[in-house]
Amino acid sequence: MGRQTERVLFVCGKARMRSPTAAALAPDLLGVEADCGGLSRDADVPLSADQVDWADTVAVMERSQLARLKRQFGPHLKGKRVVCLDVPDRFNAMDPGLIALLTRQFSRLG
Repeated sequence: MGRQTERVLFVCGKARMRSPTAAALAPDLLGVEADCGGLSRDADVPLSADQVDWADTVAVMERSQLARLKRQFGPHLKGKRVVCLDVPDRFNAMDPGLIALLTRQFSRLG
């Protein structure tokens, strides 16, 4: 019997504010398994190929990160759904404004 729960990987620059907040919210709001990682060398949780392989959907916060994701992990994205949530880097982790924006943008994952 196969797994039923979708796996969503949230990606931002440093995995410090936006993607950890999204990964914390997604299981309750979307009913998915969630993880997060960052594309920067100094990310708190550097994104790995294993994480990308694990995911069904990869959600980046900004369009510039989409290009970077494709450059760094292109072969691992084959067969994955990749979505840009358009969430600017101006929030602290779990900021009410960030939570409200992510909650709206999660509709792009539906």
